[in-house]
Amino acid sequence: MRIATFNINGVNTRLTNLIAWLEETRPDVACLQELKAPQDKFPEAAIREAGYHAAWVGESRWNGVAILSRDAPPVVTRRALPGDPKDVQSRYLEAAVNGVLVACLYLPNGNPQPGPKFDYKLAWFERLIAHARTLFDTEAAVVLAGDYNVVPTEADIYNSRSWKKNALLQPESRAAYARMLEDGWTDALRERFPDEAVYTFWEYFRDSWGRNAGLRLDHVLLNPEAAERLTDAGVDAEVRGQEHASDHAPAWIELRD
Repeated sequence: MRIATFNINGVNTRLTNLIAWLEETRPDVACLQELKAPQDKFPEAAIREAGYHAAWVGESRWNGVAILSRDAPPVVTRRALPGDPKDVQSRYLEAAVNGVLVACLYLPNGNPQPGPKFDYKLAWFERLIAHARTLFDTEAAVVLAGDYNVVPTEADIYNSRSWKKNALLQPESRAAYARMLEDGWTDALRERFPDEAVYTFWEYFRDSWGRNAGLRLDHVLLNPEAAERLTDAGVDAEVRGQEHASDHAPAWIELRD
């Protein structure tokens, strides 16, 4: 079972890229972030024609998340991260797919920091940690996949010199991510590549893609039931090099049946 996560950076703007990737790699489940489309503008028909069912939570300007599945429609269990009923940003979607509980998440960027956007990022992270703890000990395999907007360590960025003030690298952001690992979640990409530079994001500026000046922002975390089934993980980095590409590349895992 292949589960992928892809910050598409505009699902309608990059629909051709998305469909081509789906048809080439055929993930069983695909989590999408940054749809940049209201609920009624999600391209459900095109995705259905590509062979996928879809559940999504749209938003007019930014944000927006979706879960696509090949075999059967995802059974949605949550459309928002619990903990703050006043938070209306579309950043979390949770569904059961073929016996696996999949959460698709788009954690706030947090820039500029310090400030209210960074405060919101950290508060959202706290809510995620709390909710993840309620999912951790379930009997089912649980996968938390998405754009976490955090570079966990110095090994996850080409060079941090010009990023020191960015919210993605702040000690508080990194500490929150580390706490999830301390709770027992397995970072699938780092499990697969313990000593290698693995990136999922390259800026559009300064020839970042050409220089491989990347960052690892997109993560797939597994509870013990899922981690026991992990057979492989990777990044479809070549997708970032295509014409009109998102600035992210899809990350994926494979779980044995």
